[in-house]
Order: sequence, then structure tokens, then C-alpha cells
Amino acid sequence: MPTSTWFRLNVAKRERVLEVAMREFGENGYSTGSLNTIAREAGIAKGSLFQYFSDKLEFYAFVCDEASRRVREEMERRMERIDFDQPFDEWLVDAICDWTEYMADHPLERGVTAATNFELDNSVRSVVRDTANQHYLQVIHPLLQVWQARGDIREDADLEVLATWLMTLLPFLALAPYYDGLDPIHGLRGRTPAEQRPVIRQLVAGFRPIFAPDK
Repeated sequence: MPTSTWFRLNVAKRERVLEVAMREFGENGYSTGSLNTIAREAGIAKGSLFQYFSDKLEFYAFVCDEASRRVREEMERRMERIDFDQPFDEWLVDAICDWTEYMADHPLERGVTAATNFELDNSVRSVVRDTANQHYLQVIHPLLQVWQARGDIREDADLEVLATWLMTLLPFLALAPYYDGLDPIHGLRGRTPAEQRPVIRQLVAGFRPIFAPDK
């Protein structure tokens, strides 16, 4: 947790530090992300960072948590606008397409998503991934339960399997269009969100047998 000094900063200054830190960590990860660069570009003394956070890992974890929180809250708002009267698989395609559109439009959050997923240090990755995973699950678990209660997911479907599939798919779709070597099958690298939609529909259709009710 940040110190009380962090919360006493004016909002504009906090936002500036976070923006710069998201860019630096998103581009360079934890190990090579530079606190000197963050301090310089945010217009603060490097020592000030240690008045806000106890060490680099706490700072990095806070930045990753803040980025995950922003993504989750925006996706919750977007999903509220999707037609909930359509079948689950069609709704899911729309929701995932919104996800890819958000990631296309928010390179800072996308960079932090990459940093948390690509982190090589196991002790660092466990800290930031545990937090990010909770943000995902706070959305995924309740939604799957709602759709199952409505009958669009069959009663005997394993929601844990579905949640695992989504937890794997969402980071993949967020990053594969922007980073080399992640998608050897569908050719997502460089595709726009509109160009990604047929692939998303194909992926959802491929998993439909594990949740679709018998008609």
C-alpha cells in the first residue's frame, strides 16, 4: 500500500506519476524499468518515490493493480451496454470484441498487462498476477453464474473450466495483435479490432460445446 504521503499529493500529480510509471514499466517491465526515468519524466525527485512507496516492488505492484482496476471498471461499464437479451455466445463475442477495442485504444494499460504476463521473476510475477487475476475473476465468475442461472449455460457445465478458458483467452487477445510470436495459428499480429472479430467468433464457437444447452 502507498504511504499517506502519496494520498496527500494533489490528484494531477498522482496521475502524472502513475501515467509515467505505467509507460516505463509497460515498456521495460519490473527489472529494467527505471525509477530514475519515472522521477525525471514525472518532474519529481527520485527520493520522493520512496516517500510514497517502501520499495520498487511495492510501487510496481501498485501500478499494476491500478492499471487492472481501471481496465476492470471500464469493461464493467462497457458490458452494461451490450444487449443482454441475445444468446450467451453472441453476448460473449460482443464482450470480447469490446475488450480488444479497449486494449487497442489504451496502450498504457495494454503495456502493463504485457508486463504482468511476461515478467520472468517468479516472485515478482506472483505478486502482480495474483492481483490482476482477482480483477478478472471479480467480473468473470458472477457473469458466468448469471448466464447459467438464465439457462444459456447448461446446468452441468463446469464454470471453473469456462473461467479458466476466459482467463487464458483474454490476455492472449489483449496482447497477440501487438507482440511478435504469441499467435502462430490465427495471424492476429497487426490486425485491427475489426479484423480480430472473425477470429474471436471462431474461438467462441470452438468452445461452445462445453457450455451450450441442448436444443
